[in-house]
This record gives sequence, structure tokens and C-alpha cells, in this order.
Amino acid sequence: MNYEVEQKFRLEDATALEATAAALGAKLGPAVVQADQYFAHPARDFARTDEALRIRSVGEDNRVTYKGPKIDATTKTRRELELVIEPGAQGAARFAELLAALGFVPVATVRKQRRTAIISWQGRQVELAVDCVDRLGHFCELELSADESDVAGARAAVTELAARLGLTEGERRSYLELLLGA
Repeated sequence: MNYEVEQKFRLEDATALEATAAALGAKLGPAVVQADQYFAHPARDFARTDEALRIRSVGEDNRVTYKGPKIDATTKTRRELELVIEPGAQGAARFAELLAALGFVPVATVRKQRRTAIISWQGRQVELAVDCVDRLGHFCELELSADESDVAGARAAVTELAARLGLTEGERRSYLELLLGA
């Protein structure tokens, strides 16, 4: 079983974070636009069960992602299943149509510009993302994928890297939760 081990932080100064990350060898790539369309389950309240189902579109690439409930109180560690779906706007629309036929309802779309880098940290390759989220501002996410037996080690690595980067204002809510609460 694969888990996403993630911590997210609100940024007051994205440029300062980028400089600190560069000092650790991170080279941020160009910004890409991501559009995440979230869906409500027909029989379960995902807000209550702490789950998410989305279609992420990045250019012509589309993926459907299910995120299970968070499994600890400090990070956003959760089971994640992701599948590639048909490319292009038509592919995303067709999959959204399939979900609607099954009773799922679109909730909202979160749009952001994301720049990513990899930081080698404690023998792991941690993905660092700097996000500019429409209507919410700037955030940094640190993420590792881990199997069930390595979740604790991955969580410790991400937490220690966050401290090294000076990231202190942790945010456990998803962008969707923040957007709906705004």
C-alpha cells in the first residue's frame, strides 16, 4: 500500500524559501498550471471522512486521484491511489461525466501555479513544491511516497527538512478546504 507523506506550509516570502532551498541544492523548475476538480461522493461525506477524489489536469495530462483519511495529527500522511486517464480537456470531461453517472457531484476546482524541485535529504528524494494558489496565496509542500513499513521514517525526514528550511506555519487543511472556507 502506498502512502503520501506530506507537510504543507503557508508562505509569507516564497523568494526567501526558494533561496534557502537552493542552498540545499534544489533547482526549481518552471511553473506549471494545475487544475484540480474535486468531487463529492454520493453516499459518503468526504469532508467528514477526510477523503478526497479529484481529476488533476496539467496541460494535456490528466490523472484521477483518491486520497484516504489522514493517519496522524501532525502531517498530511494518507493513502493515495492515482491513475492516468485519457489526455486533453475531452479526457477530463469524459471522466467527470463517468463520475456524474455514478452519482458523484463536482464541488470546486482549485487552480494553482506550481514549481517543483527535488531535495536530497537523509538519503531520500523529497519533492518540494512552491504553489501560488488562486484566491489563497503562496504555500510550500514537502512530499515523499512511502510504503506502509516506511511511513514513520518518511514522516521524520519531511519534518526535519521543514525545520531546516525554516517552515513553521504548518497547514493540514487541503487547498479545497481552505478555498471553501474562504
